[in-house]
Amino acid sequence: MIPGGGQPNMQQLLQQAQKMQQDLAAAQEELARTEVEGQAGGGLVKATVTGSGELRALVIDPKAVDPEDTETLADLVVAAVQAANENAQALQQEKLGPLAQGLGGGGGIPGLPF
Repeated sequence: MIPGGGQPNMQQLLQQAQKMQQDLAAAQEELARTEVEGQAGGGLVKATVTGSGELRALVIDPKAVDPEDTETLADLVVAAVQAANENAQALQQEKLGPLAQGLGGGGGIPGLPF
């Protein structure tokens, strides 16, 4: 039974919502600082992105560079960046998923990728 004749305590609800928003903002800041890696070609190409998906670094092993076949190198770069972004999305789900559900269910928050 809720004290006060069944009416929710609006002040308490507002405080809970504000704390959830602060937790979400803190998690988003942590994602922006956290770096994750993806690779392709058995490690010939490695891409590093932030948890929010910003490309930070790209390392290409000289063995992957063939002037006669730049198409394969381009494919490896794309694959490494995609792998890194998939890892970043998994990290986003891990860090933000529980917070998003607490704010009304995942998928309903504008500006978030899930």
